[in-house]
Amino acid sequence: QRWHAAVQDAQRAMSLVRSKAAEWKLDPKRIGLLGFSAGGQVAGLTALLGNDRQYEPIDETDKTSCRPDFAVLIYPGGFEEKGQPRLRDDVVAKVTKDAPPMFFVHAFDDGVTALNTLLLAAELKKVGVSTEVHTYATGGHGYGLRHVDGQPVTDWPQPCTAWMKTLRLIK
Repeated sequence: QRWHAAVQDAQRAMSLVRSKAAEWKLDPKRIGLLGFSAGGQVAGLTALLGNDRQYEPIDETDKTSCRPDFAVLIYPGGFEEKGQPRLRDDVVAKVTKDAPPMFFVHAFDDGVTALNTLLLAAELKKVGVSTEVHTYATGGHGYGLRHVDGQPVTDWPQPCTAWMKTLRLIK
């Protein structure tokens, strides 16, 4: 799997941050992932896998949960079956009610099809996972965090912040 090493890294990072939460003055129950494009795929798969660690534990850090408490996926890719309007079977198999809440943003003119977002969000909703989706007619791919006048998609941090406040992930 092309994503395997990246997900292993993300899982290790989740455990590392959570294991240092007290030292870093973080709430260990409010640690999530944000990913853009291929990073959105990594964040999404890491969230879907929960504590199904994709590597053998290395040390004490790996005794700490690697499951993110939420995930923010911005124009994610890699979830859809190429040429088919459906999720890949291996992705569907990972969707359970235990997945953390997810927030999605995608533009319909993105070269990475918005089906990645819509199909995964629909599967998550079917099993009762808190999911919020923001789609836009235009915006393309790669806008990241920068605001661009006349491109509403670039204002996504505001609804994301509101979503996080609603779920009490931030104050």
